[in-house]
Amino acid sequence: MQEIPETITSISQAAELTGLTEDTIRYYERIGLLPYAERKANGHRFYSRDQILGIIFLTRLKATGMTIEEMKHYRELSMQGNSTIPIRHSLLEKHNQKIQQEISRLMETQKIIEYKLNHYRDISANPDLGDTNCNPTTPSTNPLF
Repeated sequence: MQEIPETITSISQAAELTGLTEDTIRYYERIGLLPYAERKANGHRFYSRDQILGIIFLTRLKATGMTIEEMKHYRELSMQGNSTIPIRHSLLEKHNQKIQQEISRLMETQKIIEYKLNHYRDISANPDLGDTNCNPTTPSTNPLF
């Protein structure tokens, strides 16, 4: 992870550090997913290190399938202070379980794809020349198999 300075002096620097576009950061502020950034005298945004880390955390939640509404709820709870830690813990536990289920599903799918890849490698390396129903110049009529 890239070193994050204590103060980020522009929205473009914030975008670079978080992987979001400037427009996305502005949109997330507008819908209440992110707090409005503090402003310099000239009106330009600036961000603290903690704000950037919070944005990065939200991008991780989004990448794992959490909806914007769920992220907004989590953020609202965070803004209420330590009294909401048990609720936030429960929300993250539930989300973590969903992630684990998705990982398991993807791993099962990957096993099936690896099986098919190995099957195709075997066929390519060892064609059954005695199979009279095999026409190597004619593609399969079912591309899924």
